[in-house]
Amino acid sequence: MFSINNKEKYLWMGASVFLAIVIVLFLLSPFTFAQTTGSNDTSAYTDVLQQVMKFIQNYYVEDVDPKKLYEGAMKGMFESLGDPYSVFLTASDMEDLSDTTTGKFGGVGLYISKFSGDVSYDEKHLPYVRVVAPIEGTPAYRLGISAGDYIIKIGDKSTEKMTLDEVLKQLRGEPGTKVNITILRGEDIVFAVDIQREYIVVPTVKSAMIDNNIAYLRIIQFTPITTTDVKSAVDGFVKKGYKSLIIDLRGNPGGLLSSVVDIADFFLSDEVIVSTRSKIPSENQIFKADKSVLVSKDIPVVVLIDKGSASASEIFAGAIKDNKRGILVGEKTFGKGSVQQVRSIGDAGFKLTMSRYYTPSGENIDKVGIEPDKEIKEESFTDKETESYKKIIEQFIIQDFVKNKPNPTESDINSFINQIQNDGIVLKERVIRKLIRNELNKTNNDPPVYDLEYDLVLKGAVDIIQGR
Repeated sequence: MFSINNKEKYLWMGASVFLAIVIVLFLLSPFTFAQTTGSNDTSAYTDVLQQVMKFIQNYYVEDVDPKKLYEGAMKGMFESLGDPYSVFLTASDMEDLSDTTTGKFGGVGLYISKFSGDVSYDEKHLPYVRVVAPIEGTPAYRLGISAGDYIIKIGDKSTEKMTLDEVLKQLRGEPGTKVNITILRGEDIVFAVDIQREYIVVPTVKSAMIDNNIAYLRIIQFTPITTTDVKSAVDGFVKKGYKSLIIDLRGNPGGLLSSVVDIADFFLSDEVIVSTRSKIPSENQIFKADKSVLVSKDIPVVVLIDKGSASASEIFAGAIKDNKRGILVGEKTFGKGSVQQVRSIGDAGFKLTMSRYYTPSGENIDKVGIEPDKEIKEESFTDKETESYKKIIEQFIIQDFVKNKPNPTESDINSFINQIQNDGIVLKERVIRKLIRNELNKTNNDPPVYDLEYDLVLKGAVDIIQGR
């Protein structure tokens, strides 16, 4: 019987490995040569990519759609930038982006973000998708998802390794269909919700008079129609004889640069609104206001901000603050100081960070945010109060109460508060009442424009205007 002894077997194995290495080196040598021709030679790397793509198509064990290879390479190229706002966009992504910009799309109603690369500015940052803000009146808003929450799972899949684009694809869909997401709030409050998708129409502004003198303007997002809506609201304030103005940008995730520049122009006269800087000279621009104003300089302005105020909201807040046109009240903003542009490639395209914006004082607030002139926020919970809040959220205690009592009387609310406090909930009565009010507003087809009873930031702004 033919046999190979151990010594011969190892010799054959060595020879086989050597032969395999020679074959691999032979096959890959063109790629290696191209890569070593110069680390900054873009054309060499382009040649390598073309060769590798052809090699995969010719030799991979199964047939491969060249479009799949192309899209994979494009996605990888943008992901290598470490910038969550620079992404390759498929044809469907381009359609979704257009829907978002114009303010209409099918989904759950969330603005989200995911940082990559250096997050040293935020030691508590987690590698999941963060909610920038819910869109008012949408399914996510009605279910109580808040700015600062993290989406840690969609269905049974963790979002830790998902790109922002992949998460958006899973959240959006046909109205009437459902998606299950798991939320992390704070350090350890975890709860799952089923959200039924709806046709989302993004509102732009809401306005009302707080009294005979103070006008309240909430800008929800900067879209192509926001400028017109803001002007209409201000015209209405003029007719009502307003003497001061509160602009609420809390939870406003931003929008179009052109929109926020036009709106800031209503308040500023021949002053810098924002500047953009880039390595491309054409992207270095300074945006200045016209000399004329819509809102008279005699009208005091207070701008409300929080951690959900991002991008275009921060441009507006920075312009008002640096030009001393008003004061900022609330919490530090989100911190997105970059400007993206979209370019088409056939039906597909990409979004690329082309410049960074700077406030009139020359500050770039990317990953930093804008500090308020006067900080006002909810009181911090004690450890025991945090445990009670966690229990209320995870067990949907407030939602169940409102579901059973959609129009609760004062007696119903008092009985409910006494009951849960007897059950060990140690939250202050004002906090519980605010949670009930917020939940009722989410199920109200016509919720109040503002809430002076429980909104501490708004109350603080009114006190400032009235000199208290």
